[in-house]
Amino acid sequence: MELWDAYDQDGRRADRDLIRGEPIPYGLYHLVSEMLVRHVDGDYLLVQRDFQKEGYPGWMEATAGGSALKGETPVEAAKRELQEETGLTGISFQEIGKTYTENTIFISYLVITDCDKTSVKLQEGETIGYQWLREEEFLRFLNSSEAIPPQKERLIEYLNV
Repeated sequence: MELWDAYDQDGRRADRDLIRGEPIPYGLYHLVSEMLVRHVDGDYLLVQRDFQKEGYPGWMEATAGGSALKGETPVEAAKRELQEETGLTGISFQEIGKTYTENTIFISYLVITDCDKTSVKLQEGETIGYQWLREEEFLRFLNSSEAIPPQKERLIEYLNV
């Protein structure tokens, strides 16, 4: 059973637990940290979602990420999710956006990494492929119909695309 902290509309912990898979009560939110990963050479990482994932199975996505576990800060969740989904670590995490949906708070980070680009490790059940794109290729991808629309919406302000 995966436990999450509940958050209120102001983004503060609501002193209540949520359980993954159970409905989130109206007026409460769970927190998702997502990372846009850029290599120090300027390339961006795309990861391919597993075909068994709900929502956009098999699609390439511009971010890695997932739900913050009970007690985690958004940055702690970002670091853990990045490691779990890609095997990478970041040398910096810069918050680039915060978006509220019906019951989720997405905190987006730009993560800079200096990893060996061939060292990406895929997480079984989550990711099945990856590729690095030069900035101009990445922006073309993000403006295409191949980009996951909600991710594009969350990143558009930061990337000015």
